[in-house]
Formats: sequence, structure tokens, C-alpha cells
Amino acid sequence: MAMLTNLHKYKIILASNSPRRKELLAGLDVPFEVRTISGIDESYPATLRSTEIPLHIAKAKAEAYRATMAADELLITADTIVWTFNGVLGKPKDREAAFAMLRALSDHVHQVITGVVITTKERQVAFSVVSEVCFAALSDEEINYYLDRYRPYDKAGGYGIQEWIGYVGVQSIHGSFYNVMGLPVQRLYQELKRF
Repeated sequence: MAMLTNLHKYKIILASNSPRRKELLAGLDVPFEVRTISGIDESYPATLRSTEIPLHIAKAKAEAYRATMAADELLITADTIVWTFNGVLGKPKDREAAFAMLRALSDHVHQVITGVVITTKERQVAFSVVSEVCFAALSDEEINYYLDRYRPYDKAGGYGIQEWIGYVGVQSIHGSFYNVMGLPVQRLYQELKRF
């Protein structure tokens, strides 16, 4: 942990099952362990908008761990949503929902918003990062190919930018690419440096 010597007293815990978040946090060369709790309520009040939603869920995830955290642990929780002109797109429940999401994203710009919460017994820091993604027009054939091959039902908005659909469909990104993958590691690094 040569670059983040201010964190030497903490054992870093990533509270996520996401292979993408594990890969991205590992890219910061920070030793960490993964700890997950199943059954955390990820619902949110209908009055919340855009950046408030993933922050609310990331804070709820942090609260679920707080009682069992040791004094020397630093917990990282995160949640990612896709936000369109029609509101939030979460993880599709099935193929039909994933198809509808990709059809809605086709030939439009949407926002990918990740809320991140860093928690210790003494303090908590929360932030969100927004990236704008412009999709090209996608044919039904292209959407079906992607769904058949990649089955992206565990991904907000029904797609993973690092997969085939990102190669052929994403025209441009304004903001963090890694945020679109699920963890804005550059901002997380800055927040950890200040922690």
C-alpha cells in the first residue's frame, strides 16, 4: 500500500460480489478482502432522483455491515444505476426486460451514476460520480446477439461496457469509463488519499 500510506492502520473491505468492482479496486494496488452479506434491502423512496438513488443504496449497504465491523476496518460499498429521460434502469429481471432496456438506450445518451460510501467505525464519506454514455442505434439483431451471448442480467441498464455491446454500441463517453464499469476508481483513490 505504498501510495496510500495514510490507510496503513485499516484493513480494507470491499462489500461487493461484482467481479468488475473487485478487478477495478485491485487496479489501485490496495490490499483488500471481499465480504458480502446477502439479502440487503436495495429499495429506495420513489421521491429520490438520479444521483440520490445509488448513494441511498450504497449507504444502506454500509449500514448493513456497520454492526459487525471491527475498529480497524475500512468498508467500501457502491451501487450503480443507469439514468435515462424515463428514469432509472436497474438490473433487468429477464431477457424481455434487458431487451427493452437496450432498445431504450439505442441511439440515445444516458447517464451512469455510481454512489460510493467509505465507512469506518468513526466516520463515513459518500460521493457519486456521473458519466454520460452515447449509444449508437442498435438493431434488434445486434441486441439479440448480445443477450444470447452475454446474458447481462446482473448489470445496471442491461449491459456491460467492457463487453461486445460496448465495442460496437458506445459512440462516446463523457466522464469516467471505469465508473460505467461500476466503480469510479480515480475518484475513489482521491477520496482514500484524503481519508
